[in-house]
Amino acid sequence: MSQAPDTAPATRGGHGVRGGIIMRRFGVIVALGAMLGICAGALTASPALAGRGHKWELLPAEPFIIRAVDCGFKVKVVPVAKEYQKVLKASDGSMILLASGSFKVSLTNVQTGKTVTENASGPSKATVFPDGSAVFANTGHTLAFLPSALAQRFGLPAVSVTAGRLTGAVDSAGNLTSLSLGGHVLVNVCAALS
Repeated sequence: MSQAPDTAPATRGGHGVRGGIIMRRFGVIVALGAMLGICAGALTASPALAGRGHKWELLPAEPFIIRAVDCGFKVKVVPVAKEYQKVLKASDGSMILLASGSFKVSLTNVQTGKTVTENASGPSKATVFPDGSAVFANTGHTLAFLPSALAQRFGLPAVSVTAGRLTGAVDSAGNLTSLSLGGHVLVNVCAALS
């Protein structure tokens, strides 16, 4: 089981920016870290499965631990996922990463054993530019992880499930430069597990 990175945000099971927001699912392709897609531990893609279409690959997901500094206690994250990704290359050298499918997750306070199970199956799209900067958009339900300083900066809980459009940008050094939620927080995970 891997440990969530010390810096950066992540979404949907840990897909993220420098350890957070998107990249978990795209970790093999981009060095954003882990947003939207997460977050801890890189996911590796397996061959495309029948019925999903050309170039779609299954993304296996593994359990990981969110640091105690983010919620005040460690949180064990156990994903039950049947998510797929497709990677496209644009003529300018940019990589477009698409992800969709089923992503349900159990989050457990390691100290108390209290658990919540959430659906975070919203689709996501990330575009990684040749200089390493990126933009991303998650829609529907998204599991998002933000280090405390970024959570405070953007007015979101450190660990949450959001509904609506969660968009952001990352600079070429992997720093989250913008984050916007056009929707609402469904679950403040840290509060729910306290």
